This record gives sequence, C-alpha cells and structure tokens, in this order.
Amino acid sequence: MYKSTIIHLYEGIQAEERWQNHIAHHLLTILALGATPQQLTSHYNRNRLNKLPLPPVDDNVVRSLSDPKVFAQHLGPKQHYTNFLRFFESEISQRGFEAVINAFLFAGDARAEDLLVRLFMGFVHPLIHLGFGVEFGQPTLIAEAFAQAATHENTLKMYFWGAEEKNKLRRARGEKPARIVDLLHAIRANDKLRNAPRWNDYNKIYDGILVRAPQEMIDVASQFWIDGSPTDAKLAQATAEMIDAVAYYTSGAQRPPKQVKFDFFFMHCVNASVFFPTFLKQPWLANEHKARLIEWKVRVDLAIYTSGSAPDILQGEVARYKPKGPPRDERDPWNDIFERALLMDDDGHSAKFVRAIAEGKNFCGKFADSESLKMTPELWDNFGHMAIDSVEDSGATWARSVGFDNAWVNFKDRPQAFL
Repeated sequence: MYKSTIIHLYEGIQAEERWQNHIAHHLLTILALGATPQQLTSHYNRNRLNKLPLPPVDDNVVRSLSDPKVFAQHLGPKQHYTNFLRFFESEISQRGFEAVINAFLFAGDARAEDLLVRLFMGFVHPLIHLGFGVEFGQPTLIAEAFAQAATHENTLKMYFWGAEEKNKLRRARGEKPARIVDLLHAIRANDKLRNAPRWNDYNKIYDGILVRAPQEMIDVASQFWIDGSPTDAKLAQATAEMIDAVAYYTSGAQRPPKQVKFDFFFMHCVNASVFFPTFLKQPWLANEHKARLIEWKVRVDLAIYTSGSAPDILQGEVARYKPKGPPRDERDPWNDIFERALLMDDDGHSAKFVRAIAEGKNFCGKFADSESLKMTPELWDNFGHMAIDSVEDSGATWARSVGFDNAWVNFKDRPQAFL
C-alpha cells in the first residue's frame, strides 16, 4: 500500500530552486518513520504548492549528451535539468542504475571526476537525493540526483582535488590518518581558518574559506583517509566515525543561554550521513569507491563546520539536556520523537533530521568501544530530544552559521528550568 501511494503522489512532481526536490525526501522519510497513507497525502498536498514548473525538454540536446564533450558543455545551467534527467532516465533504463552510478561517478575519466564534485555541491543535496534512490530502490530518484548534480556548479573542485593530491603525498610519506574529531578541534584552534568565513559572505565556503584560507582547509582535509586496503571492517569503522563526528559538532554547537537551535547547514551533514550504511551494503560498488565516498563526505563535513566559523562544541549541553516533557511512550521515547516528527508542518527537514539521529545511534552503537567516537547512547538520545524540541520551539526553525554572534541575535533565552 505504501509503495503504491508514494508512486501515485510522486507523479508529475515539480521542482524547487536548483531542482532540489524535498518532497521525495519528505515522503520517503516519513514512510520509514511509520506514516499512514493519509499523512503522506497531507504532507504532499501542502508542500507541492511551492514548486516551480520544469523547463521543457530539448530532444536534440538529450541525444547529444552521450558525447562526453557535449555533456561537459551543458554542465551547470539549471535550464538543462530536464535534458539531463531524460538522458539519465534513458541510461538507467538501458544499463541499470548500478552501472550508471559506476560509470558516471567512479570511472576515473574527466566526466566522472567532475560529476563527483557536483554531487557534493548545494550542501550535499544531490548526494542526499542519490542516497534516497539507492536506499529505497528508486531509479527515478537516482536519475534526478544525477540531473541535480549536473546542474550544480563545481566550485569545490579545487578543494576536493587539492585534498586528494595532498593526501597522496601523506600516504607516500607513510603518515597515518588523523581522527575526525581531532581535525574539528584543530580547525577551531586555527585562527586563520576560524576567521576565514565572514558573516557578510554570500557563501561562506566559496567566498570565505576558499578565498582567505584555501591551503589551510585543504591541509586539514587531507589528513583523514581510510588507511591501507579498504576492507569491509575499515569502511564500517570510518562510516561510524564520520556519522559520530557530524552528530558531535551539530549537537554541541549551541549558544547558552539562548534556546536550543541547530545549524541549518550542519543539519544537512547529519541528514546525508544516514545513507552511508546503505552504500556499504551495495555489492556492485567497489570498496575503493565506497572509501572515496566516505573520505569526500568527511571533507565536505569539515568545510561546512568551518563555514560556520568553527563554533565551540559544547558536549556538556547535550549531556545535561532535559527534554521539555515526558514521552508519551515510556517504553521507547524514540516512538514519541517519531510521532511528533510526522506531525511537523515543514518541508521534511525535521523528519530527516530525527531519523538520521536515530539511525546514527543504531549504527554507531556497534562501535561503542572505539576511541574515535564521542557520542554515547545517552548523548544520542538527548540529541534526538533536543532536535524535536528545537523544531517545535518558537522562533526560526533553524539557525545559520552558528559560530557567529549574529546567528543568535533573534533567538530568545531559554526558560530558567532548562538552563
């Protein structure tokens, strides 16, 4: 019943700015959280009103995209979204999405190297869309993810490629990788990196970090990698470390006595992390390609943390958090969190957030003895309570760039009981 409802609601969907279609994310997330068909319909009907009509398809362009040179010439401008969508739908229909993902992201040619960069653009929206497609077995979403990537810029090319080149030198010298949490603390302690983004920058990565401290950022990013042969065990450990690290800095980036709020950009790093256990399970994806996905995810996480002026990570704020009310289900408070997320009148970011936190706890729990992880089961639970309480609280749903004082100006102080 649920699958047919999703397919029916998804037909004829329109797109948002940069074709970042959150409706599919929202519906699949609340489906996973136990939404009824009526809830799926209600959320779809509310959010579909904000969509833009898709540009027309140019069949001549679609046919020409099989030529790598023509493909490269059309990358970037969003008016080609539907041309790329039609092209990738055809490719997937003929070859299967597994072969298309390998060919267009991991073949090692110029086209794949460029498109992999674009997959991580737009605060990882194309990556998130791809993750939904793979997790839920939806080839249409995978085609959309590729079309989204193709119509995003590749501004992070110098960062990703620069980090890989410097990483090769580190490996050749026999260096060992750093822990992600140590890199976060190193960024926080580095005045040049912390001050590279400025509040008035239009984009604090492209116009801030990559202008004022590009080599410093590349140097830090090059210090994490999966050492040696990427075995299944090493990939799982690295995935847990990545999931833990984004939860650690996102949950702890608070500004007491201000009300608890989460950074909008950090939240996307958490939301994207939920798909990496799924990527690990795919037998058609080689381990070296899984390793590269993880390493690039860590590097974008580090850049996004830095873009918020590398806020202090106050883990004590998470440890001491008191939920705003007792859960309706004392046996499993997460059931209450999920039920409240299903009722949120938003575009799905809140539901994605609490689901990613819950799944992060489940996956990282297998690595509880690892010295590289900072989040305990209790911290994960408190993070979940903080997340749902914060989005239900007054004021803006999300803060932005929370290391800056300006990010907190319009938020109120917490009630004394929650200090």
